[in-house]
Amino acid sequence: MDTVITSLDAGEFRDRLPEALGVYVDAMGYPSQVIRSRAPAWMEHSHREGWSGVAAFEAPRRRLLGHARGPLVAICYGYRGSPGQWWYEQVARGLREQDQRLPTDYVELTELHVSPRYQGHGIGTELLRRFLSGRTEGSVLLSTPEVPDEANGAWRLYRSMGFSDVLRAYRFEGDARPFAVLSRSLPLTQHGGPREQQS
Repeated sequence: MDTVITSLDAGEFRDRLPEALGVYVDAMGYPSQVIRSRAPAWMEHSHREGWSGVAAFEAPRRRLLGHARGPLVAICYGYRGSPGQWWYEQVARGLREQDQRLPTDYVELTELHVSPRYQGHGIGTELLRRFLSGRTEGSVLLSTPEVPDEANGAWRLYRSMGFSDVLRAYRFEGDARPFAVLSRSLPLTQHGGPREQQS
């Protein structure tokens, strides 16, 4: 499937927020009413220090009136982690229980979602690679739901990109599901991760 992958600034992300949240609920299998509840948080995230995003758009069959892309079909964004953020405090609590501490210089990969119709074509890998290639932090952290035998596309992606375990079977406040917290060093060329490719 032909797509156009490009960086988003925070303003364009906010303009595209309904589309991005639509991809999120489709990819996660959530009911559409979740969009309304998640929109304020995503909007607030876009104002955080170090926010950056990458998106994939459906390539139009023909270029009309100068438009080089169609609907949004995948979204990836994150920002610099710091004390006081909900996710930071949750993970810091889990690490303290194991006598460990969060790194002081990391980017939180907050969301990475690909519309189901576009999954399996390497779009998630390319979004993550582009997102991380521009980061200056020493590491990246993320959380993802636990699944048996790590048998889904998200786990395969993160393992292929060199992510390792920080916390397993961890429960965030307000969510009964167990999550894994994963991390890897940056830049991508370190520690056996995939080398950046020219696009």
